[in-house]
Amino acid sequence: MLKRIAVEADLSNVQQYLSQQGYQVEVWNSKNVNQAIQANFDAIVISGIDQNMMGMQDIVQNCPVINAHGLTAEEVGQRLKGLPS
Repeated sequence: MLKRIAVEADLSNVQQYLSQQGYQVEVWNSKNVNQAIQANFDAIVISGIDQNMMGMQDIVQNCPVINAHGLTAEEVGQRLKGLPS
C-alpha cells in the first residue's frame, strides 16, 4: 500500500480524508514539485487549477501525480488504491 503522499496545500479535505485512511500526508506547495519528487513521496496530489494536467498523470521519476480537480476526496483515495504499491 502507498504510504507517504504529498497533497497540495489547498486540498485540506483530501488531506484529512487520506490521513483518516492511514496515509502519511504531507502538505506542500505545487510550485515546488521537484522538491516533492526528490522527497521520495509515493504519490503527489495536486489541485489542478493552475496546472495543465488532466486526471492521473504520467509517472514522473516513479512518482504518480493525481489531479484532484473535480474529484471528491474519496475518488482521490480510490485512485491511490489503484496505483501499484
